[in-house]
Amino acid sequence: MASPLQEPQPGDLIEIFHIGYEHWALYVGDGYLIHLAPPSEYPKAGSSSALSVLGSSAIVKQERLEDVVGGCHYHINDSLVREYRPRPIQVIINPAKQMVGWKMKYSIVSRNCEHFVTKLRYGKARCKQVERAKADKGVAMSLGSLAIIIGCSFAIGRYKPVTA
Repeated sequence: MASPLQEPQPGDLIEIFHIGYEHWALYVGDGYLIHLAPPSEYPKAGSSSALSVLGSSAIVKQERLEDVVGGCHYHINDSLVREYRPRPIQVIINPAKQMVGWKMKYSIVSRNCEHFVTKLRYGKARCKQVERAKADKGVAMSLGSLAIIIGCSFAIGRYKPVTA
């Protein structure tokens, strides 16, 4: 596991670099992350797999940082702090912990892992990967754009459980 230059603090956003895309998670302390992951019906589709975008739903999971990162590089990425003020730590972490186990709606372009964690931290759902792909119309039609969009992994709608 490649570690960042500084230790993450509760409420930090963690960007994990996989080949061709990034996966995002929220650090909640004591070595744990909360993130969106594929539902169990895709047993080999972890957050590091392109298969993680097969469905229209995701599961909010709390897992050890080292287990989610695996052998990939990662770093703390709180870059939106230039645009938005982070919410108080307990306003970030408590709702995230309450959502663990929830099945959420998913869309690679509007409800993905980066949208999920930025909504928790800043109160605004943003995904710079999707924004970059949309801004570059030439890339939007390429396989490179597809890889960027896939990298946003799993997401939620309005932070409400999916009902049957």
